[in-house]
Amino acid sequence: MKVGVIHGAPGATLLPLPRARATVKCSSSSSSGHLSFIKDVAATEPPKHLHYLLKVLQTRGETIVSPGSRQGLIPLVIPLAQNLSGDVTGLLRWPTALPGMEMPVVEVRKHGVWLLAKNVDQYIHRILVEEDANSQKSSDELYHASSEAGKELYNKGDFAKSQMKNLEAYLLKKVGMFPDVLEHKVTRHFDEGMKFQPW
Repeated sequence: MKVGVIHGAPGATLLPLPRARATVKCSSSSSSGHLSFIKDVAATEPPKHLHYLLKVLQTRGETIVSPGSRQGLIPLVIPLAQNLSGDVTGLLRWPTALPGMEMPVVEVRKHGVWLLAKNVDQYIHRILVEEDANSQKSSDELYHASSEAGKELYNKGDFAKSQMKNLEAYLLKKVGMFPDVLEHKVTRHFDEGMKFQPW
């Protein structure tokens, strides 16, 4: 049995991860399947913009995965999509969650579970900012896929208007705290020989 670590959480927790991978796939029209699974099986309220996140993930090239495809995943993860590397993007359903507590977006990899965002809206917001920042290299596909959620969460061009040259700084200041962005920022400070000042 493999043991994985939830990265990005203080006092990371060890969780058992079987070797098998989730392989059951379904079409993007299954957002209603995810919604009913979250309501009926996970016994919680589905995220408001879950349908748009599924569309964004599929537009990004990931394959939508049935929420009932549990093989190879820890019991707390509701699978959403699988990328070409076999990593699964999903929602983490805390067993002792308080009423109204949002489900974090996580990625289940071969050797653990990584926190991607504290909720669905924050993850969509990050994806749209990154697409906008790299607009010379990409089209607006993800922004269009996010539809109403995208318009509500991010105004196209806001990154350029901010005049912030550093995408990481923009994400941390305007979108939210992301463990991988924080880790990269701290690593860069040490690599450049600068003193890290928390304040």
